[in-house]
Amino acid sequence: MIMLILLGAVAGTLIPVQTSINSRLAVFTRSVFLSSFYSFLVGTLMLVLFNLFANPGKLSPSYVTSQDFSYIWFVGGLMGVIYLTGNVLLLPKIGAALTVIMTVAGQMVIGLLIDTFGWFDASVQPINIFRVLGIVIMIAGIIFMNYKKKSARLAAESSNIWLALGLFTGAMPPIQTAVNSALRHEVDSFFFASLVSFIVGTAALLILSLIVARHIRFVTYDSTSGSIRPWHFIGGILGALYVTTNIVLMPHLGATLTLMTVIFGQMLMGLFIDHFGLLGIHKNPIDARRIIGVTMILSGIVLLQAF
Repeated sequence: MIMLILLGAVAGTLIPVQTSINSRLAVFTRSVFLSSFYSFLVGTLMLVLFNLFANPGKLSPSYVTSQDFSYIWFVGGLMGVIYLTGNVLLLPKIGAALTVIMTVAGQMVIGLLIDTFGWFDASVQPINIFRVLGIVIMIAGIIFMNYKKKSARLAAESSNIWLALGLFTGAMPPIQTAVNSALRHEVDSFFFASLVSFIVGTAALLILSLIVARHIRFVTYDSTSGSIRPWHFIGGILGALYVTTNIVLMPHLGATLTLMTVIFGQMLMGLFIDHFGLLGIHKNPIDARRIIGVTMILSGIVLLQAF
């Protein structure tokens, strides 16, 4: 169990790196959606290669056409795109800190409901006071890490619609993980389930890019950032590893604990990137508030795992 929790934390560390790399790619695509499309496309190609070695028979036309294509084939990929789009919309409206707080709260609530009621064929994990307390402590730690007077002012001024959108957006990752896990059992493959999710996400992002950006081209040189580099496209590979790891962990840890361990890893890597100013991010040294917040998040994970 401890090794699985550590694997979840490691998977979580990939997300801040992926986000930072995609933001750099957006300089050359001139569109967040288009950079995400190319990120998903690279992840899809990598998963195709993995499946050529691990599941060559599943890539055959006969296997694909023999499937019944229930909703679980499509929902996982769409949830990832909705989560991405929701964050893009929320960031300028309620700020980065409040976006993190609202989306994490949404993730925890839906994750707890999935575990409690066994939605999407997930294993039932009865609710108890300790599980609820663990989630509350974790959310409190995240709020403590991100709370600023500006965040409080934005929360007071924000429309309830935007706050509700934050909760709704946060509901997407646990649903995506649960649905992808159900698909994994249907196709009997972690990598093929991830590939299906990425194909759907890539197609959705292509359509979204054509609607919003109205092009799929990118420039190879920017006067500020210089020339585009191969590493600008590896965000999709990190995303594919993240999605696949979540599919692996979900049946063993449940939706809530999987999310909590992943979020813990995200927070740690985010602090590391901020502290050293990596990947072009403005340097923001770790302070006592952030250390206390991370400790609270870890305490919530321990409490949830223990009970």
